[in-house]
Amino acid sequence: MTYSSEAAFAAKRVSVIVPSYNPDEKLASVVSGLEDAGFDDIIVINDGSSPDRLKYFPDPAAHPGLTLLTHEVNRGKGAALKTAFEWFIKNRQDREGVVTADGDAQHRVSDILACAEDMLSSGQLVLGARDFSLPDVPPRSRMGNRITSAVFLVLCGLRVTDTQTGLRAIPAAALPSLCRVNGDRYEYETNMLLALNGYGIKYHEHRIETVYIEENQTSHFRPVRDSLRIYALILKFLLSSGAATIIDLLLFYLLSRFLPSGKYVTLEATVMARIVSSLVNFSINRNVVFRNGGSVWKTLLKYYAFAIPVMFVSAGGVSLLGHIFSANAAWLRTIFKMIIDTVIYFIGFRVQREWVFRQSRRREEVINTARNRAGPPNFVSRTPVRLKKGKTVFKSK
Repeated sequence: MTYSSEAAFAAKRVSVIVPSYNPDEKLASVVSGLEDAGFDDIIVINDGSSPDRLKYFPDPAAHPGLTLLTHEVNRGKGAALKTAFEWFIKNRQDREGVVTADGDAQHRVSDILACAEDMLSSGQLVLGARDFSLPDVPPRSRMGNRITSAVFLVLCGLRVTDTQTGLRAIPAAALPSLCRVNGDRYEYETNMLLALNGYGIKYHEHRIETVYIEENQTSHFRPVRDSLRIYALILKFLLSSGAATIIDLLLFYLLSRFLPSGKYVTLEATVMARIVSSLVNFSINRNVVFRNGGSVWKTLLKYYAFAIPVMFVSAGGVSLLGHIFSANAAWLRTIFKMIIDTVIYFIGFRVQREWVFRQSRRREEVINTARNRAGPPNFVSRTPVRLKKGKTVFKSK
C-alpha cells in the first residue's frame, strides 16, 4: 500500500507501542507493516512470554526502528503499557505521542496511521472505534461492549462506543497522568477511560475497520476473571452502596415504626438512619472503593456536602410520594425510598468518583516525585543491555 507524504510525516512524529504475550507469526507481520507505513520507532513489550514463543519476537538487530522491552514474568497488558509509557517519557522526548496497537494483526496499519494523524491534528486522545453491529463480531465481544458502554454512559457520563479498543493514539502530555492509573491487566484500559475526565484529557473516537481473526481465539482475555477486574470499581461501589442501603432502609423502617408519630417523623427517621449508613458508606468508599489517601476531614467534609442535600432530597421525595398516594404505612414509604435512592445512586457514583474521592493534584505530584526519586519502578537495573544498532532492552520485574 502506498501512503501519502502527510501520513509518512505523521508516522515519524509518534512511537507505536505493541504489548505482546505468547505471540505467533502475526507479530512479525504487524512490525513489518508498521515499518512499510513509515513508522520508525516501534516499541514492543514481551510480557513474560514462554520460552517457546520467544522466536516470534522480531530481532532488534534486524529492525533499526525497533525497541524490545521485556518483563521476566507475565504481569498483564496494563503493566506492559505502563512500562512502555514510562520508557517513552524518559527516552523519546522528541516525539509528540504514542499509538498503542495489538500484536495479533487485528488493527489495520492504515487505521493505526489514521489515528496517529487524527491525534496530531486535534491534540486529543483518539480511540479507534470498531462497529459492533456487524454480523462477524463475536457474540461475547458484542455483548460485553454493549453492557460496558451502557454502564459508562449511565454511571460515568462517558460516551464511548468501543470500550475494549486497544488502538489508542495518546498525546505525550497525557502519558504521565495515565501512568498513575490503577490496574495491571485488561482492567487498566477501562480504568484509563474512567480517568480521562478527571485528568482533563480530551478525547474522541475515530472509526476503524472491524477485524476479528479466527473468532478472536488468540486473545488472552479471560471472560470471567478479566471481566471482574474491569468492573471491579463499579462492583465495589455497588456493594458499598448496597451495604449502606440495607443499613439505611432497615434503620428507616424501624425508626418509622417505633418513633412517636408526628409531622416530621419521616425526616427524623431519614436523618438518623442516614447518619449511621453514611459513615459506613464513607469508610468503605474511602478505604476500599476509591482508595483515597488524602485528608480524612477534607474528604469527609466534601462527602457530607453532597450527602446532606441528598438526604433532604430523599426525605422530601418520600414525603411527596406519601402525600400523593396517601401512604402512611412504613413499608410503603420504604418502597418509595428505595425507588428514589436508586436514582440518586447513579448520580452519587459520578459525584464521589470525580469530586469527593478524587485524588488531589498536589498528592499526585508528591507520589510522582517519590517514584522518580526511586528510579524506574519497572526495571530491575538502570543499566541497559545493548543490542546491535544501538537499540536497548530493559528487563523488568
